[in-house]
Amino acid sequence: MTDVHPEHAQLQADRIYLGWQYALLHPDPGPAPKRPSPAEEPLPEVDPEWVRRERLNEDLLNRPVKIVRWFMVGMALVIAAVAAVGPMGWPFAVVGLVVALGIAGFCTYAIHQGDRAVRHRIRERQAAGERLRRERDRELHRAQEEHAARYREWAERKERYDRQLTWYAVAVPDELDRIDVAGGTLPGWSALITLLGATRLYSGGHLTVLDLSEGAVAKDLIELARRGGDEPLVWVLPVDLPKLDLGATLAPEAFADVLAHVVSVSEEHRTTRDLSFDNAILERVLEVLGENATINQVTAALRALAQVGDPRDDLRYGLITATQLERIGTLFGRGVSDRVVIERAWALESQLRKLETLGSQAVRLPPARLRVVSMDRQAGVFGNRVLGTYVATALTHILRQSPTADRPWYHTIIVAGADKLRGDVLDRLMDACETSRTGLVLTYRSLTPTVRERLGRGHAAVAFMRLGNAEDARVASEHVGTEHRLELAQLTETVSAAGAGLDGGYTSTIGRAGEDGNGRDVGHADLKEDITESTEWGRRASKALGETERVLHRSREFLVEPHQLQQLPTTSVIITDATAHGRRVRLADANPAILTFPRTTLGEFDEIREATRVHPREPAGDGVPEPREEPSPFTEAPPNLGPPPPRLDWRRQR
Repeated sequence: MTDVHPEHAQLQADRIYLGWQYALLHPDPGPAPKRPSPAEEPLPEVDPEWVRRERLNEDLLNRPVKIVRWFMVGMALVIAAVAAVGPMGWPFAVVGLVVALGIAGFCTYAIHQGDRAVRHRIRERQAAGERLRRERDRELHRAQEEHAARYREWAERKERYDRQLTWYAVAVPDELDRIDVAGGTLPGWSALITLLGATRLYSGGHLTVLDLSEGAVAKDLIELARRGGDEPLVWVLPVDLPKLDLGATLAPEAFADVLAHVVSVSEEHRTTRDLSFDNAILERVLEVLGENATINQVTAALRALAQVGDPRDDLRYGLITATQLERIGTLFGRGVSDRVVIERAWALESQLRKLETLGSQAVRLPPARLRVVSMDRQAGVFGNRVLGTYVATALTHILRQSPTADRPWYHTIIVAGADKLRGDVLDRLMDACETSRTGLVLTYRSLTPTVRERLGRGHAAVAFMRLGNAEDARVASEHVGTEHRLELAQLTETVSAAGAGLDGGYTSTIGRAGEDGNGRDVGHADLKEDITESTEWGRRASKALGETERVLHRSREFLVEPHQLQQLPTTSVIITDATAHGRRVRLADANPAILTFPRTTLGEFDEIREATRVHPREPAGDGVPEPREEPSPFTEAPPNLGPPPPRLDWRRQR
C-alpha cells in the first residue's frame, strides 16, 4: 500500500491547505472467515442392537434346519448301533447312514450360509459408515484448504485496511486569486486560520491577518509562529493605534482616498459621487497641510473648515498654523461653505477623530513574517468598523503601490469578519490582491446581499462552514448542489465538540518587538510537533484521541441540504472549486491537530488513489513516495477457532 506520512511528504508552496479529507482507499474486510469444523452430526455406527436382531432372526430361521440336522445325526447313530448289534445288515445300514448324514450335512451347509449372509450384511453396514467417514474427511480437508486461502487473502486486506491512511490533505492550487469562507463559528475560524496560516508560514511565505471578528481567532496561529522561530507583530486596536504606522508613507492623494472610505463606513448607501465629494475636500485639506500630515492635523483642519470649536486651541497645540488656518477658510468660498462644505467637514471630523492618535508614537519595527491587526472586543462597535475599514483601505493602497510578487500567495492576507466592510472596500482589496498576486482569504459570518454578490466571483474557491441561519443555509446548498453526497468522519464530530470554544484574547507584541527572539530556525521547525505543543487544538485533540480510538474508522454520509449545513461540526468545511476536469466538491476537517494523527498525509486523496491504481511501481508525484506492496506475514492459515485438527489422510485404509 501507499505509505505517505507527514515525515515523508513536505508542504508544497504552490498549494493552499484548507483541511483534511476522511477517506478509505481499502474497504473494511469484515470479520475473519470462520474455520470449518467437523460436522456436528455423528457418523452412523453399526448398532449392536441391530447386529443382535439380525443374528436372532437368523437363529429363528435356522432353528427348524438345526432340529432336522440333529435328528438326522441321531438317526445315523441309531442305525450304526443297530447294525453293530446285528439285527440289521450292513448294506441297509450304510444306505441309511448315507441318507441321514447327507441330510444333516445339507442342513449344516444351509445354517453356515445363513450365518455368512448375516456377517456380510454387518460388514456392508460397517463399510458404508467407513466410506461416509472418509468422504467427510476429504470434504473437511478441502474446506480447510479453501479456508486457508481465504484467510490469507483476508489477512492481506485486513493489513492494508489497518495500515492505510485515513486523512488526506484538501488543498487548492495557488492559481486561485481568493478563497471565500461563508458561515462558521469563531472556533471554526480559529481552526481554519491556524491551519491555513501555519502551512503558509512553514512553507516560507508571509501572512497578514486582519481580525475584525473581535474573537481572537488567530491566537493559536501566533503561538504556533512563535514556536516555529518567528516573532509575530500583533496590534490590538485602538490601544495600539499610536504605534500603528500603516499608511504613514502614503501620498496625499492616496491618504485622502483612504480617509474618504473610512468616513463612508457608516453610510451603506453612499454613492461614488458622495465619495468623490469627500475625497475632494480631504485632498484640498491635505494640500494645505503639506506632506506627512497626521490624522490629528487633518481633524483640526476639518474643525476649522466646519467652524466647530475654537481654532485657537488647535493653534496653541501646534496642530495647524495661522497661515494654514487662513488658507482653509478660503478653500471653497463662503457661500458654498455655508450650505454644503460645513456639513460634510463636520461629518468627516466626527468620524476621523477616532483615528487621531494614529502613528503618533510609531517606532521602527523589525520585519516579521506574521502580522496581526485585531480589534479590541471592549471597544465600541462603530469605532472598530472605522478602524477595520482604515486598515483594509490602507492595505489596498500599499498593495497597489507594491511590485508584483514573483510567485502567487507568497504574501497572504486573511480578513476575518469581512462582512463588516463595505462592498466597494472589498472590491478594491480584491482587485489589488489580484494584480499584485497576493493571496486573499475572506471569511463572512453571514451571507448578506453584499456578500452574496461577491461570493466566488472571479477565480476564487468557496468554502462553507456551519450556517446557523436557515436562509443562508438554503443559499449555500443551492451554491454547492444538493445532489452531492459527502462522508463525515465521526472523529470530526467528537473532536470538534471537545475542542470548541476560545479563551482570552490577543496580547500586543509591538511594545517588545525589538527584543531578540530565541526561536528556532524555521528550516528546522517541526509543524507536527509545534501544533501539538503550542495550539489549543493540538492539546485537546491529543487528549481526546485516546478516548475516541474506537471511532477512528467510523463515518456517515449526508446530502448537502440546508438542515445538514446547519448541523455541521465546528471544524467541517465544504470546499468547492473549479478545475480543468470540472467542479470539485469536497468535505474537509480544518482541525490543524489532524496533521499530528498517525494516518494523515499531506498528499491529496485523488492523487494517491490514481498513483496506487495506475502506477503502482512508479513515484506518485510531489510529496508522495513510491507505493509499495509489503509482503504479508501470513504464509499459512493460523488457527482461528482453537487448535487445528490432526492431519487427515484419506488414502489410508481403516
